[in-house]
Amino acid sequence: MADTLTPAGRSERMSRIRGKNSKPEMLVRRIVHGMGYRYRLHDKRLPGSPDLVFRGRKKVIFVHGCFWHRHPDSNCKLARMPKSRQDFWGPKLEGNRDRDERNRAMLDREGWRELVVWECECGQTEHLKNKIRGFLDDDQGNAHAGD
Repeated sequence: MADTLTPAGRSERMSRIRGKNSKPEMLVRRIVHGMGYRYRLHDKRLPGSPDLVFRGRKKVIFVHGCFWHRHPDSNCKLARMPKSRQDFWGPKLEGNRDRDERNRAMLDREGWRELVVWECECGQTEHLKNKIRGFLDDDQGNAHAGD
């Protein structure tokens, strides 16, 4: 199946996609701040440059777009594979997922715990608050709480 946009149209549309300060990330930041937690943003010294960094707790939160990071939940409608150019999108999106796993492993080795908040979870504010509070207030448990 061919792309329905011209190369210029596709380029313009792709240029609007944000890597930082996306709507889901801003929502998570407002929730976390409103809960009284303080954090730093996008620490480039850490693998994957996490979206929210809690240095004193040695914890990080990544806010992942379901499409770009291949949300593994089969019920997530945002993680669908495009119908066109699958020869491009398959390796591209799997590469993103592989990079995320490498970053997670490096953070684990360095003693950091991480939480992944998926874009599709952002519409469930109370669930999200409970998930974040449970992660940030828990001093023990698994090496990661990503899925």
